[in-house]
Amino acid sequence: MNAFLNILEKHEIDIDILRRRQLTTLQVNMGNLCNQSCSHCHIEASSKGKDIMSRKVVDDILIFLKGNKIQTLDITGGAPELNPNFEYFVETARPMVEELIVRSNLTVLLEKKKEHLPEFFKLNKAHLICSLPCYTKSNVDRQRGAGVFEKSIKALKLLNGTGFTKRKDLQLDLVYNALGAYLPGARSR
Repeated sequence: MNAFLNILEKHEIDIDILRRRQLTTLQVNMGNLCNQSCSHCHIEASSKGKDIMSRKVVDDILIFLKGNKIQTLDITGGAPELNPNFEYFVETARPMVEELIVRSNLTVLLEKKKEHLPEFFKLNKAHLICSLPCYTKSNVDRQRGAGVFEKSIKALKLLNGTGFTKRKDLQLDLVYNALGAYLPGARSR
Protein backbone atom coordinates (compact mmCIF):
# COMPACT_ATOMS: atom_id res chain seq x y z
CA MET A 1 0.00 0.00 0.00
CA ASN A 2 2.81 2.42 0.82
CA ALA A 3 4.35 1.90 -2.65
CA PHE A 4 1.01 2.75 -4.23
CA LEU A 5 0.61 5.87 -2.10
CA ASN A 6 4.18 6.89 -2.98
CA ILE A 7 3.37 6.65 -6.69
CA LEU A 8 0.25 8.77 -6.22
CA GLU A 9 2.31 11.35 -4.35
CA LYS A 10 5.03 11.28 -7.04
CA HIS A 11 2.39 12.13 -9.66
CA GLU A 12 0.79 14.75 -7.41
CA ILE A 13 -2.48 12.87 -7.13
CA ASP A 14 -4.52 13.73 -4.07
CA ILE A 15 -5.18 10.52 -2.10
CA ASP A 16 -8.52 11.91 -0.94
CA ILE A 17 -10.00 10.83 -4.28
CA LEU A 18 -9.63 7.25 -3.03
CA ARG A 19 -11.76 7.78 0.05
CA ARG A 20 -15.09 6.04 0.03
CA ARG A 21 -18.04 8.37 -0.05
CA GLN A 22 -21.60 7.69 1.02
CA LEU A 23 -23.37 4.83 -0.72
CA THR A 24 -25.95 6.25 -3.12
CA THR A 25 -27.07 3.21 -5.12
CA LEU A 26 -27.81 -0.30 -3.94
CA GLN A 27 -28.30 -2.96 -6.59
CA VAL A 28 -30.14 -6.07 -5.43
CA ASN A 29 -30.21 -9.29 -7.44
CA MET A 30 -33.32 -11.24 -6.43
CA GLY A 31 -32.17 -14.51 -7.98
CA ASN A 32 -31.73 -16.48 -11.16
CA LEU A 33 -35.35 -17.47 -11.81
CA CYS A 34 -36.41 -16.19 -15.23
CA ASN A 35 -39.03 -16.89 -17.87
CA GLN A 36 -36.31 -16.67 -20.53
CA SER A 37 -33.00 -18.47 -20.98
CA CYS A 38 -30.67 -16.11 -22.83
CA SER A 39 -27.27 -17.16 -24.09
CA HIS A 40 -25.64 -13.95 -22.85
CA CYS A 41 -27.01 -14.13 -19.27
CA HIS A 42 -24.15 -13.77 -16.81
CA ILE A 43 -26.09 -15.47 -13.99
CA GLU A 44 -27.40 -18.34 -16.15
CA ALA A 45 -30.99 -17.48 -15.28
CA SER A 46 -33.81 -19.68 -16.54
CA SER A 47 -37.15 -21.18 -15.56
CA LYS A 48 -35.09 -23.74 -13.61
CA GLY A 49 -33.37 -21.05 -11.52
CA LYS A 50 -33.25 -22.11 -7.87
CA ASP A 51 -31.15 -19.32 -6.33
CA ILE A 52 -34.03 -17.14 -5.18
CA MET A 53 -33.68 -14.43 -2.55
CA SER A 54 -35.57 -15.37 0.59
CA ARG A 55 -37.98 -13.20 2.55
CA LYS A 56 -35.43 -13.03 5.37
CA VAL A 57 -32.80 -11.53 3.07
CA VAL A 58 -35.40 -9.11 1.68
CA ASP A 59 -36.23 -8.06 5.26
CA ASP A 60 -32.51 -7.64 6.04
CA ILE A 61 -32.16 -5.33 3.04
CA LEU A 62 -35.21 -3.36 4.16
CA ILE A 63 -33.66 -2.93 7.60
CA PHE A 64 -30.48 -1.69 5.91
CA LEU A 65 -32.47 0.77 3.77
CA LYS A 66 -34.33 2.05 6.81
CA GLY A 67 -31.06 2.76 8.61
CA ASN A 68 -29.21 4.32 5.66
CA LYS A 69 -30.05 7.12 3.27
CA ILE A 70 -29.88 5.39 -0.13
CA GLN A 71 -30.84 7.43 -3.17
CA THR A 72 -31.42 4.61 -5.66
CA LEU A 73 -32.52 1.00 -5.22
CA ASP A 74 -31.82 -0.99 -8.41
CA ILE A 75 -33.63 -4.34 -8.49
CA THR A 76 -32.47 -7.00 -10.92
CA GLY A 77 -32.30 -10.75 -11.17
CA GLY A 78 -33.14 -13.21 -13.70
CA ALA A 79 -36.62 -11.76 -13.87
CA PRO A 80 -36.94 -10.17 -10.41
CA GLU A 81 -40.73 -10.01 -10.85
CA LEU A 82 -40.83 -13.83 -10.53
CA ASN A 83 -39.42 -13.78 -7.00
CA PRO A 84 -42.38 -14.37 -4.65
CA ASN A 85 -41.12 -11.50 -2.44
CA PHE A 86 -40.76 -8.98 -5.27
CA GLU A 87 -43.95 -6.96 -4.78
CA TYR A 88 -43.55 -6.88 -1.00
CA PHE A 89 -39.98 -5.66 -1.48
CA VAL A 90 -40.94 -2.91 -3.95
CA GLU A 91 -43.91 -1.64 -1.92
CA THR A 92 -41.95 -1.58 1.34
CA ALA A 93 -38.74 -0.13 -0.08
CA ARG A 94 -40.32 2.52 -2.32
CA PRO A 95 -40.93 5.15 0.41
CA MET A 96 -37.33 4.75 1.62
CA VAL A 97 -35.58 5.68 -1.64
CA GLU A 98 -35.75 8.55 -4.11
CA GLU A 99 -35.58 6.27 -7.13
CA LEU A 100 -36.56 2.63 -7.50
CA ILE A 101 -35.29 0.90 -10.63
CA VAL A 102 -36.64 -2.44 -11.84
CA ARG A 103 -34.70 -4.22 -14.58
CA SER A 104 -37.21 -6.19 -16.60
CA ASN A 105 -37.05 -8.45 -19.65
CA LEU A 106 -40.54 -7.22 -20.68
CA THR A 107 -41.99 -10.64 -21.50
CA VAL A 108 -42.44 -11.44 -17.82
CA LEU A 109 -45.31 -8.92 -17.86
CA LEU A 110 -47.27 -11.37 -20.01
CA GLU A 111 -46.80 -14.33 -17.67
CA LYS A 112 -49.80 -15.77 -15.84
CA LYS A 113 -50.51 -13.85 -12.62
CA LYS A 114 -48.17 -11.02 -13.68
CA GLU A 115 -50.59 -9.07 -15.90
CA HIS A 116 -51.12 -6.51 -13.12
CA LEU A 117 -47.45 -5.46 -13.09
CA PRO A 118 -47.74 -2.44 -15.44
CA GLU A 119 -50.24 -0.87 -13.03
CA PHE A 120 -48.15 -1.96 -10.04
CA PHE A 121 -45.09 -0.26 -11.56
CA LYS A 122 -47.14 2.88 -12.19
CA LEU A 123 -48.45 3.01 -8.62
CA ASN A 124 -44.94 2.59 -7.23
CA LYS A 125 -43.38 4.98 -9.78
CA ALA A 126 -40.78 2.41 -10.72
CA HIS A 127 -38.12 3.46 -13.21
CA LEU A 128 -38.14 0.56 -15.66
CA ILE A 129 -34.97 -0.46 -17.44
CA CYS A 130 -36.08 -3.05 -19.96
CA SER A 131 -33.85 -5.20 -22.10
CA LEU A 132 -34.58 -5.52 -25.77
CA PRO A 133 -31.52 -7.04 -27.42
CA CYS A 134 -32.15 -5.57 -30.84
CA TYR A 135 -34.71 -3.71 -32.93
CA THR A 136 -35.15 -6.63 -35.33
CA LYS A 137 -37.36 -9.64 -34.73
CA SER A 138 -34.83 -12.13 -36.11
CA ASN A 139 -32.00 -10.99 -33.84
CA VAL A 140 -34.16 -10.89 -30.70
CA ASP A 141 -35.68 -14.28 -31.34
CA ARG A 142 -32.26 -15.75 -32.16
CA GLN A 143 -30.83 -14.51 -28.86
CA ARG A 144 -33.83 -15.05 -26.58
CA GLY A 145 -36.11 -17.57 -28.25
CA ALA A 146 -38.92 -17.71 -30.78
CA GLY A 147 -41.67 -15.17 -30.18
CA VAL A 148 -39.76 -13.01 -27.67
CA PHE A 149 -39.68 -9.98 -29.98
CA GLU A 150 -43.46 -9.93 -30.47
CA LYS A 151 -44.06 -10.48 -26.75
CA SER A 152 -41.66 -7.64 -25.92
CA ILE A 153 -43.51 -5.27 -28.25
CA LYS A 154 -46.83 -6.31 -26.72
CA ALA A 155 -45.45 -5.64 -23.21
CA LEU A 156 -44.13 -2.22 -24.29
CA LYS A 157 -47.58 -1.34 -25.60
CA LEU A 158 -49.10 -2.36 -22.25
CA LEU A 159 -46.61 -0.14 -20.42
CA ASN A 160 -47.30 2.75 -22.81
CA GLY A 161 -51.02 2.29 -22.19
CA THR A 162 -50.37 2.57 -18.46
CA GLY A 163 -48.60 5.90 -18.95
CA PHE A 164 -44.95 4.95 -19.31
CA THR A 165 -43.22 7.29 -21.80
CA LYS A 166 -46.21 9.65 -21.62
CA ARG A 167 -45.73 10.95 -18.08
CA LYS A 168 -42.53 12.48 -16.72
CA ASP A 169 -42.87 10.57 -13.44
CA LEU A 170 -42.99 7.20 -15.25
CA GLN A 171 -39.61 6.50 -16.80
CA LEU A 172 -38.88 3.59 -19.13
CA ASP A 173 -35.49 2.99 -20.73
CA LEU A 174 -34.57 0.26 -23.18
CA VAL A 175 -31.13 -1.36 -23.10
CA TYR A 176 -29.42 -3.12 -25.96
CA ASN A 177 -27.61 -6.45 -25.65
CA ALA A 178 -25.00 -7.17 -28.30
CA LEU A 179 -25.31 -10.48 -30.14
CA GLY A 180 -21.55 -10.93 -30.04
CA ALA A 181 -18.31 -9.46 -28.77
CA TYR A 182 -18.72 -6.04 -30.39
CA LEU A 183 -20.33 -2.68 -29.76
CA PRO A 184 -23.46 -1.45 -31.55
CA GLY A 185 -23.05 0.63 -34.69
CA ALA A 186 -23.21 4.42 -34.76
CA ARG A 187 -26.63 5.98 -34.29
CA SER A 188 -27.99 8.52 -36.69
CA ARG A 189 -30.13 11.41 -35.50
